[in-house]
Parts: sequence; C-alpha cells; structure tokens
Amino acid sequence: MADEQKTLRQVVEALGSVAKVPGPVTMGTHILHDLNLDSVAVMDLVMLLEERFDTVIPMDRLAEIETVGDLVRLLSRAGSGAAGG
Repeated sequence: MADEQKTLRQVVEALGSVAKVPGPVTMGTHILHDLNLDSVAVMDLVMLLEERFDTVIPMDRLAEIETVGDLVRLLSRAGSGAAGG
C-alpha cells in the first residue's frame, strides 16, 4: 500500500507537468473525464511516466486505463516486472 501511495504521488506530479489539474487527484479520478486530457496530453503523460518509472507501458494496455488508480496499479506491477514490454 505504501508503494501505491508513492506511485500515486509520482503520477499526480506527472499529471501536473502535462496538464492543468482542476482539483484533487485520487485513485478514482477518471483520466479523460475528470482531468479533461486530450490524446496528446495522454501520450505526453505516458512518455513521462515511462521515463520516470523506467518501464514501457504497452499501447494495447492504454485502453484498459480509465482512472488514476488503474494507471497506478499498472505502474506498480511494472515496477515488479509484471508489465514490462
């Protein structure tokens, strides 16, 4: 759980780098609807997170990511070697 919180903090920081975040970001925050990210901002976010976490987020997995929590869980698994690509 502590790792998820650390990952969440890093994702929130990255989000702030690519877009104006309109309010608090939680695990339940919907990336497209709540944060109003367009496809360019999403790709910028993915590239930033891949660099920050030294991992690859497979493009086919992006469709599964709807919330910040989905992204945090994917990155947490990547950190343990389960989602690398």
